[in-house]
Amino acid sequence: MTNLLNVLLDQEKSLQFSDFTLDRAWELGCALKAKAESIGAGLAIDITINDLNVFHVIMPGARGDNAEWVRRKRNSVKRFHHSTWYLHNYYKAKGKSMYEDSGVSEKDYASHGGSFPLTIRNVGVVGAITVSGLQQEDDHQLIVDILTDFLDDSEKQSAAH
Repeated sequence: MTNLLNVLLDQEKSLQFSDFTLDRAWELGCALKAKAESIGAGLAIDITINDLNVFHVIMPGARGDNAEWVRRKRNSVKRFHHSTWYLHNYYKAKGKSMYEDSGVSEKDYASHGGSFPLTIRNVGVVGAITVSGLQQEDDHQLIVDILTDFLDDSEKQSAAH
């Protein structure tokens, strides 16, 4: 489990932006949507910066509760500054649930993969990138794959330092 947690922490450290604008939010959201369409997935996709929802779409095939999962996952990233897949595996390794260990409510938080911290390098976590509709590890991996392709060369060089 420690190896997986380290991989997830490395993803959070390396998949950071040098800057993030509303235009980039739109481009990132559209990239997530295009990938979901290419694999035939009906997802809820959400990008939030400083509590401002800057991209949100419910795709055909998404279930009615996907928007609620997005809200709960996003709340977890906002509070803990880690991906929800990291939180899921961290608490699993501890043998406790996030709810019993941290005192947060299942009604408002979720430790299911699919939300990733939107981090600006040298600034910190400013929001969350969230998807819901696949298996939780696949929700997480979709975001990681798109971010890996989306970051420009200067950000990838920054990630190596």
